[in-house]
Amino acid sequence: MARSRNKASPSHPRFWGRHAVEAALNNPERHIRRIWATREALAPYNIDKSIPVTLSDVADLGRFVPNDAPHQGIVIEVDPLPDIWLADLLDLPETDKRPLLVLDQVTDPHNVGAILRSAAAFDALGIITQDRHAPPESGALARAASGALEVVPWVRVTNLARALDEIAEAGYWRIGLTGHSEATLSQTLGSGKTALVLGAEGEGLRQNTEAHCDELAKLPISSKIESLNVSNAAAVALYAAAEKLNSQD
Repeated sequence: MARSRNKASPSHPRFWGRHAVEAALNNPERHIRRIWATREALAPYNIDKSIPVTLSDVADLGRFVPNDAPHQGIVIEVDPLPDIWLADLLDLPETDKRPLLVLDQVTDPHNVGAILRSAAAFDALGIITQDRHAPPESGALARAASGALEVVPWVRVTNLARALDEIAEAGYWRIGLTGHSEATLSQTLGSGKTALVLGAEGEGLRQNTEAHCDELAKLPISSKIESLNVSNAAAVALYAAAEKLNSQD
């Protein structure tokens, strides 16, 4: 008789994979509810004695993750990270010019996870999403983020247009990425603080979101392809912003 899968609660996601698990265990802001692991996978970690640990074999761990998920011998159940307020993220010295990423209805957890990973790689200040149109924390998202979920601030807002107004008031130049712009991103990047605004793949930026940008720009991609996946576009845009910032140092 086949064993049934032990499903995670949406309010208590499960993470798997070495990078996602290790980053969560090392994050003092992350509350770990329990751990399932093989003895070998658990050996490198100094686990707090207050966390319940169940030693399991590899086959048994498969019940705690989606089909064929590469759990690498350890699965943890966690609480979502505490909320971060937009005002707290923006309350930084004027000399801190790390770019912000604003995502307009990007709902795929793999895309958001990959964007978090790029945000960590290029030292972005954080990402901002609309609460109703963004994925919750999940194992798939944490796996795609490869540990970046624990280190990149993620602000969820109720109203994206109002958030963009607050971002402008904090001195950011808001650049919306869209294929129908005549200007390229390199032409619109200035010397000040930048917020890069990206829309969902296919639909792109909503009209009201575009209206709350200071300028629209495109990535100068070849005519051989219509567009980039939003996570790839975010990586390219962050690289361009980082290069611009480094050239000013």
